Order: sequence, then structure tokens, then C-alpha cells
Amino acid sequence: MTDSVPTERLPSAGVLRRLGAMFYDLLLVVAVLIVLTSLMLPLTGGEAVTVGPYSKWKHGFQLLELVVIIIYFGVPWTRSGQTLGMQAWRLRVEREDGARLGWADVLKRLAAATVSLVLAFAGYWWIWIDRDKLAWHDRWTRTRVVVLPKNRS
Repeated sequence: MTDSVPTERLPSAGVLRRLGAMFYDLLLVVAVLIVLTSLMLPLTGGEAVTVGPYSKWKHGFQLLELVVIIIYFGVPWTRSGQTLGMQAWRLRVEREDGARLGWADVLKRLAAATVSLVLAFAGYWWIWIDRDKLAWHDRWTRTRVVVLPKNRS
């Protein structure tokens, strides 16, 4: 990486900072999905894709939503390591060696983070007892979330 601060000196992000960034990103993802849904409405005559004659589109639409979510996180994680929510909270995700994530890392991290989340956030609460302040999905995917110094853009 071309960062001026060596990654080994950057501290791992705590639970509350991560949850703040996650909430920010959640708002943005929901907004993007609302726009996606609104773009579908003219094709269905204003009907939901889950009922009536358009119910056959349900699984395709859900797959499209999943792809949009993967792109929302994947593009910034592979380019800068930061989503908009992470930028606001001065966080960056990186591999253990400090390198940017590749698309395989993105897919693994999203899948593992989903497990950490759906188990009552247990994977995130683990940060409080982990010696390196890593969540389950950080360990499973050999990635970490670091806090950037205030003087960085």
C-alpha cells in the first residue's frame, strides 16, 4: 500500500466504531435498494415482485439485490478499503499483510460477516475479548479493520 502510516502501527477498530460505520452503510444500502425497487416498478405495473403474475421474478430480483449489496461493499473495499460509512468513521479493511482485499476476499468476508451478524452479533461482541480486537469474520478471512489517524483524508 502507499499509505504513509505503516499498517502494523494502526490500531484495530473496536465494536462501537464498527457498528457506527455499519449503521451508516446500512442507511446507504437501503437507499440504493429502494432506488433499485423503484426502477423495477414500471416493469411490473407498480406491483410487488413477490405476488401475482410477477412472483416468478422474485428469486431473480433477490439475486439482483444481493449482487448490488456485493458491489456496494466490493468496489470500495478492493479500491481503497473503505465504504462511505467506513470513511465517515475513519476505518479501513485490509488483509492481514496490509494489502487491499481482492474479490475472493470480499466474498469470503461478506459471507463470514453475515454469520457473525445473524448469531446475535456474537462475532462482533467477540472483539471485546479477542487479544487483537478481531471479530470472528476477521479471523476467518485473515482480514482486519483498522482505525486511521485523524490527519488522514
